[in-house]
Amino acid sequence: MTTEQTILFTLFGLVFAMLLWGKFRYDLVAFSALLIGLILGVVPEDQAFSGFGHPATVIVALVLVVSRGLTNSGAVDLIARRVVDTGRSIGAHISVMSGIGAILSAFMNNVAALALLMPVELQASRRASRSPGITLMPLAFATILGGLVTLIGTPPNIIIAQIRADALGEAYSMFDFAPVGLAWQRAMQERPDLDLYSPNRVRSSIHGTYLA
Repeated sequence: MTTEQTILFTLFGLVFAMLLWGKFRYDLVAFSALLIGLILGVVPEDQAFSGFGHPATVIVALVLVVSRGLTNSGAVDLIARRVVDTGRSIGAHISVMSGIGAILSAFMNNVAALALLMPVELQASRRASRSPGITLMPLAFATILGGLVTLIGTPPNIIIAQIRADALGEAYSMFDFAPVGLAWQRAMQERPDLDLYSPNRVRSSIHGTYLA
């Protein structure tokens, strides 16, 4: 192993340790690591800040801007609150909220979609006098799976599309990821061993147990 490789692996180890510690903001840790790598000479000077102008970075930033706009407008919250009905069964409620979360996360950042729906879910749980832990995990999984359906649903899809464009001259289109993403969603609904929010699991959670 060369000296540069040793320095890089050591730097990566320190970054992971700082991220796990959680005392400092993640962006400050990452940017500080970049500066240290630049000072130590393991990061080329002409490429040190090229990532900030990369198309994938710009697209992710734009998706976050759209997510913030939807949040500030109150459009998503209005739709969600109209759909939520405390009179539904627990299974029906989970299906409706998971469907909303999956659709939203397909066209906006999945973390932002979850953040938008969490207050709605917590309020619905209070009205129904049930533990929010029963329904929050299915909602989290639904937003993750929804992000797999479209190009902009999750940052890794955007990055992979750009790498493909650089290598082959053509990026993935908006719905090229849909067959895989939709297949995973269908598997979660139909396979008992994969369905983390099936009625049996929900009933077990209500009675204080969880089927692993």
